[in-house]
Amino acid sequence: MSSFKIIESSLKAANNNNKTALVPFFTAGYPQLNSFANDLINISKVGDVVEIGVPFSDPMADGMTIQRSSHQALKNGVNLKWIFDQIETVSEQLQAPLVMMSYLNPLLAFGYKELAQRAKEVGVGGFIVPDLPLEESAELQSSLENMGLGLIQLITPATPIDRMINLCAASKGFVYAVTMTGITGSDSGLAANLAKYLDQIYDITDLPVCAGFGVRSAKDVRMIGRHADGAIVGSALVEVMERGEDFVGFLERLR
Repeated sequence: MSSFKIIESSLKAANNNNKTALVPFFTAGYPQLNSFANDLINISKVGDVVEIGVPFSDPMADGMTIQRSSHQALKNGVNLKWIFDQIETVSEQLQAPLVMMSYLNPLLAFGYKELAQRAKEVGVGGFIVPDLPLEESAELQSSLENMGLGLIQLITPATPIDRMINLCAASKGFVYAVTMTGITGSDSGLAANLAKYLDQIYDITDLPVCAGFGVRSAKDVRMIGRHADGAIVGSALVEVMERGEDFVGFLERLR
C-alpha cells in the first residue's frame, strides 16, 4: 500500500471508531534537541497522523509560537538530514503515520529524488509545503508519488471553488483545510462560517479533510469533527511542550 494511502486509512479508521481524527504538529528538535525522538514516540501514541515541522528561518504562514520554535530548533542545529536520522532510530516504535510540514527551500536543498527516497526509508508518508503553489508543484509531486508518497494540498477560506476542486484532485493522503485567513496560533477563534466552508470541501473530495490553524481546545475539535474528518493542532501543543507540561495528556483531553 502506498504511504499516502496508509495516512488516509489511519484518518478514516478514527472516524470509523466515532472519533475525530487528531493530527498533532510539533517542531523537530524543540523544545529540546535530545527529546525529539521520545517526544515523537509519545505523540504517535495519541495522534492518528503526526505532523513534524521542519524548522525554517522565515516560516511565513506561522504565528509567533511556531516562529519561536523554528528559530530555537535552528539554533540547536536541526536540519532535514538530522530529522530523518532521528526518525529512523525510532521508526519501529511509532504508532501513527508521519507527514512533514516544510517550506520549499530545505526540500530543494536536499534534492527531490533524495528527499523521496529518504522519506520512504524512514516512514514519512507525505509532505505539506505551504509556499509551493499547485502550478509549480509537479516536479516535487512526481518525485514523491514515484515512491508512493503524497503531497498534501492546502485550501483556505479565500480559495475559489474551481481552485478547490483542482487542489483536492491533486492532494494525496488528506486535504488540509486552513480554518481562517492569517497565521497559525491565532486566538481570534475559528471562523463563524467554518461549517459551510468545511462542508463545501467535503462535498468535493473523497479524501479525508483535516482542519487546522487556531485549534486549541476540545470544543474546537468537536466543532471541526461535525464537518471534517480530522483536526490539526499545532501552536497549542508546542506551547504545552515548551512549558514542560504533560503534552500527551493535553492531546488526550482534546477528544
